[in-house]
Amino acid sequence: MDTENRPVLTGLIALVGVAVVIGLLGGLAVLVGVKVTGIGDDTEASGAPSSSATFRLPKPTETSTEAGSAEASEPNPGEESTSEAPAEGISLTADQQSVSPMQQIDLTGTYPAGEGAILQVQRMENGTWSDFPVTMSVSGGTFATYVQTSRTGPNKFRVVDTDSEVVSNEVTVTVG
Repeated sequence: MDTENRPVLTGLIALVGVAVVIGLLGGLAVLVGVKVTGIGDDTEASGAPSSSATFRLPKPTETSTEAGSAEASEPNPGEESTSEAPAEGISLTADQQSVSPMQQIDLTGTYPAGEGAILQVQRMENGTWSDFPVTMSVSGGTFATYVQTSRTGPNKFRVVDTDSEVVSNEVTVTVG
Protein backbone atom coordinates (compact mmCIF):
# COMPACT_ATOMS: atom_id res chain seq x y z
CA MET A 1 0.00 0.00 0.00
CA ASP A 2 2.87 2.37 0.68
CA THR A 3 4.01 2.17 -2.97
CA GLU A 4 0.50 2.96 -4.19
CA ASN A 5 0.65 6.29 -2.37
CA ARG A 6 4.02 7.19 -3.98
CA PRO A 7 3.84 6.40 -7.71
CA VAL A 8 6.71 8.77 -8.62
CA LEU A 9 9.07 7.11 -6.14
CA THR A 10 8.02 3.66 -7.34
CA GLY A 11 8.64 4.67 -10.96
CA LEU A 12 12.02 6.16 -10.10
CA ILE A 13 13.11 2.99 -8.27
CA ALA A 14 11.96 0.87 -11.21
CA LEU A 15 13.85 3.14 -13.65
CA VAL A 16 17.07 2.87 -11.61
CA GLY A 17 16.65 -0.92 -11.43
CA VAL A 18 16.22 -1.17 -15.20
CA ALA A 19 19.27 1.07 -15.77
CA VAL A 20 21.42 -1.13 -13.52
CA VAL A 21 20.29 -4.30 -15.32
CA ILE A 22 20.95 -2.76 -18.75
CA GLY A 23 24.39 -1.57 -17.59
CA LEU A 24 25.29 -5.02 -16.30
CA LEU A 25 24.11 -6.70 -19.51
CA GLY A 26 26.00 -4.17 -21.63
CA GLY A 27 29.18 -4.71 -19.62
CA LEU A 28 28.81 -8.47 -19.93
CA ALA A 29 28.32 -8.14 -23.69
CA VAL A 30 31.52 -6.07 -24.01
CA LEU A 31 33.44 -8.60 -21.91
CA VAL A 32 32.23 -11.50 -24.06
CA GLY A 33 32.99 -9.53 -27.23
CA VAL A 34 36.55 -8.87 -26.08
CA LYS A 35 37.09 -12.56 -25.28
CA VAL A 36 35.59 -13.73 -28.58
CA THR A 37 37.55 -11.31 -30.76
CA GLY A 38 40.76 -11.87 -28.83
CA ILE A 39 41.37 -8.18 -28.19
CA GLY A 40 44.07 -7.88 -25.55
CA ASP A 41 45.20 -11.52 -25.84
CA ASP A 42 48.36 -10.78 -27.85
CA THR A 43 50.17 -8.54 -25.37
CA GLU A 44 50.25 -7.17 -21.91
CA ALA A 45 51.66 -3.78 -21.12
CA SER A 46 54.95 -3.94 -19.29
CA GLY A 47 54.99 -2.99 -15.64
CA ALA A 48 58.33 -1.27 -16.22
CA PRO A 49 58.62 2.45 -15.47
CA SER A 50 58.96 3.12 -19.21
CA SER A 51 55.30 2.19 -19.70
CA SER A 52 53.90 4.06 -16.71
CA ALA A 53 51.24 6.72 -17.03
CA THR A 54 53.89 9.44 -16.90
CA PHE A 55 54.24 11.29 -20.16
CA ARG A 56 57.62 12.77 -20.98
CA LEU A 57 58.02 15.32 -23.73
CA PRO A 58 61.35 15.49 -25.55
CA LYS A 59 63.47 18.57 -24.87
CA PRO A 60 63.10 21.18 -27.61
CA THR A 61 66.08 21.50 -29.90
CA GLU A 62 66.96 23.90 -32.67
CA THR A 63 66.44 22.51 -36.15
CA SER A 64 68.59 23.39 -39.10
CA THR A 65 67.84 23.43 -42.80
CA GLU A 66 70.09 20.38 -43.18
CA ALA A 67 67.80 18.37 -40.91
CA GLY A 68 64.80 19.40 -42.99
CA SER A 69 66.42 18.25 -46.23
CA ALA A 70 67.42 14.94 -44.62
CA GLU A 71 63.83 14.36 -43.56
CA ALA A 72 62.56 15.17 -47.03
CA SER A 73 64.77 12.49 -48.58
CA GLU A 74 64.08 9.91 -45.84
CA PRO A 75 60.86 8.22 -47.03
CA ASN A 76 62.54 5.75 -49.36
CA PRO A 77 60.47 2.55 -49.58
CA GLY A 78 63.62 0.45 -49.94
CA GLU A 79 65.09 1.81 -46.71
CA GLU A 80 62.04 1.06 -44.57
CA SER A 81 62.58 -2.69 -44.49
CA THR A 82 66.34 -2.73 -43.92
CA SER A 83 67.70 -4.94 -41.19
CA GLU A 84 70.39 -2.47 -40.09
CA ALA A 85 69.62 0.64 -38.06
CA PRO A 86 71.24 3.93 -39.03
CA ALA A 87 74.12 5.17 -36.83
CA GLU A 88 71.97 7.69 -34.93
CA GLY A 89 68.75 5.72 -35.44
CA ILE A 90 66.96 3.10 -33.40
CA SER A 91 68.71 -0.18 -32.67
CA LEU A 92 66.33 -2.98 -31.63
CA THR A 93 67.16 -6.40 -30.16
CA ALA A 94 65.03 -9.32 -28.98
CA ASP A 95 66.41 -11.30 -26.05
CA GLN A 96 64.76 -14.52 -27.25
CA GLN A 97 65.17 -16.16 -30.66
CA SER A 98 62.26 -18.57 -30.15
CA VAL A 99 59.45 -18.79 -27.60
CA SER A 100 56.28 -20.75 -26.87
CA PRO A 101 52.91 -19.15 -27.70
CA MET A 102 52.11 -16.31 -25.24
CA GLN A 103 55.60 -16.47 -23.74
CA GLN A 104 57.19 -13.09 -23.03
CA ILE A 105 59.38 -11.64 -25.79
CA ASP A 106 61.72 -8.98 -24.36
CA LEU A 107 62.40 -6.10 -26.78
CA THR A 108 65.22 -3.72 -25.85
CA GLY A 109 67.33 -1.22 -27.68
CA THR A 110 69.00 2.12 -27.95
CA TYR A 111 67.95 5.40 -29.51
CA PRO A 112 70.66 7.95 -28.65
CA ALA A 113 68.94 10.85 -30.44
CA GLY A 114 65.46 10.03 -29.13
CA GLU A 115 65.39 11.05 -25.46
CA GLY A 116 61.73 11.10 -24.35
CA ALA A 117 60.46 9.76 -27.69
CA ILE A 118 57.46 7.43 -27.75
CA LEU A 119 58.12 4.25 -29.73
CA GLN A 120 55.36 2.13 -31.30
CA VAL A 121 55.98 -1.61 -31.66
CA GLN A 122 54.97 -2.95 -35.08
CA ARG A 123 54.69 -6.51 -36.46
CA MET A 124 54.87 -7.66 -40.06
CA GLU A 125 51.44 -9.00 -41.00
CA ASN A 126 50.60 -10.14 -44.54
CA GLY A 127 53.49 -8.16 -46.02
CA THR A 128 52.73 -4.86 -44.26
CA TRP A 129 53.73 -3.38 -40.90
CA SER A 130 50.86 -3.19 -38.41
CA ASP A 131 50.87 -1.41 -35.06
CA PHE A 132 51.15 -3.86 -32.17
CA PRO A 133 49.26 -2.61 -29.07
CA VAL A 134 52.47 -1.73 -27.19
CA THR A 135 54.33 1.58 -26.87
CA MET A 136 57.25 2.68 -24.71
CA SER A 137 59.33 5.77 -24.07
CA VAL A 138 63.06 6.34 -24.48
CA SER A 139 64.94 7.22 -21.29
CA GLY A 140 68.70 7.67 -21.11
CA GLY A 141 68.94 6.70 -24.78
CA THR A 142 67.51 3.21 -24.11
CA PHE A 143 64.12 1.52 -24.11
CA ALA A 144 62.67 -1.82 -23.05
CA THR A 145 59.31 -3.57 -23.12
CA TYR A 146 57.89 -6.98 -23.84
CA VAL A 147 55.23 -8.43 -26.09
CA GLN A 148 53.32 -11.69 -26.12
CA THR A 149 51.69 -13.37 -29.10
CA SER A 150 49.99 -16.63 -29.92
CA ARG A 151 50.70 -16.30 -33.66
CA THR A 152 53.00 -19.24 -34.42
CA GLY A 153 55.90 -19.18 -36.83
CA PRO A 154 58.40 -16.40 -37.50
CA ASN A 155 57.22 -13.01 -36.17
CA LYS A 156 59.07 -9.89 -37.38
CA PHE A 157 59.02 -6.87 -35.07
CA ARG A 158 60.31 -3.31 -35.31
CA VAL A 159 59.72 -0.02 -33.49
CA VAL A 160 58.86 3.39 -34.94
CA ASP A 161 59.27 6.84 -33.36
CA THR A 162 55.69 8.16 -33.34
CA ASP A 163 56.82 11.75 -33.95
CA SER A 164 59.74 11.59 -36.38
CA GLU A 165 58.77 8.21 -37.93
CA VAL A 166 62.37 6.97 -37.58
CA VAL A 167 62.27 3.17 -37.99
CA SER A 168 64.41 0.57 -36.22
CA ASN A 169 65.91 -2.57 -37.65
CA GLU A 170 63.76 -5.72 -37.77
CA VAL A 171 64.08 -8.60 -35.33
CA THR A 172 62.59 -12.04 -35.92
CA VAL A 173 61.34 -14.31 -33.13
CA THR A 174 59.96 -17.77 -33.87
CA VAL A 175 56.82 -18.63 -31.88
CA GLY A 176 55.76 -22.24 -31.47
